[in-house]
Amino acid sequence: MAFTVSEFRDLIQILEQHPTWREELRRWVLTEELLALPQMVRELADLQRQTEARMGQLAGSMDELAKRFDRLVIRIDGLTQRMEQLAETQLRMGSDLEQLKGHNLEQRYRERAPAYFSRILRRVHALSNDELVALLDAAVTQGQLSRDEADAVLQADVIVRGRRWEDGTEVYLVVEISWGVGLHDVQRAVERAALLARLGTPSLPVVAGFWVTPEAQEPARALRVWQVTDGRVTPPEVAPHG
Repeated sequence: MAFTVSEFRDLIQILEQHPTWREELRRWVLTEELLALPQMVRELADLQRQTEARMGQLAGSMDELAKRFDRLVIRIDGLTQRMEQLAETQLRMGSDLEQLKGHNLEQRYRERAPAYFSRILRRVHALSNDELVALLDAAVTQGQLSRDEADAVLQADVIVRGRRWEDGTEVYLVVEISWGVGLHDVQRAVERAALLARLGTPSLPVVAGFWVTPEAQEPARALRVWQVTDGRVTPPEVAPHG
């Protein structure tokens, strides 16, 4: 039997008057998925709002984290700078300490020259600065040394004058002093002794300190450099005691 327009309108009117019937009809006409669609849309909208809120919170947290990281980098940079300054200070202190130790050791050898060098020469005398300057000025005047060469000899740690035990010949000792004697000390003693010998008086190179480094021991013997270590004298032809 055909369903007329009039009957359809009557149905709509009846459904408007009876909401419960309308819901019942909807359940019959629509699938469960379609009926649940509005609720799903609302839930999805709520989820979207929650996601946006969380993303906002996450963005805020990331901004705060970035700020903290920047502050941390600044603090690390400051700490690194202070550590570098501390390292530089320690290096300067170490250098100053080495210089102080070296100066004290030079003064000790100069003041106690007879005690340290009497095994090499007799009537030992450590030249004062004034005596050495006068000696070198005369050498420059007489053309025995250039001014630069005289200055090089003047840089020697200690110059000692004495006489050989064997024949009484006057001899100079050109002494380079270090806490630990290295190859550079050996080379300077040899070079400066050779310059001083040009004045006509034999000059012997000497190194002095508490020990001689292994790399300096063989060159010292080969270059005939005397070694005075902690008060013990080792001639060039004798290997130092270990």
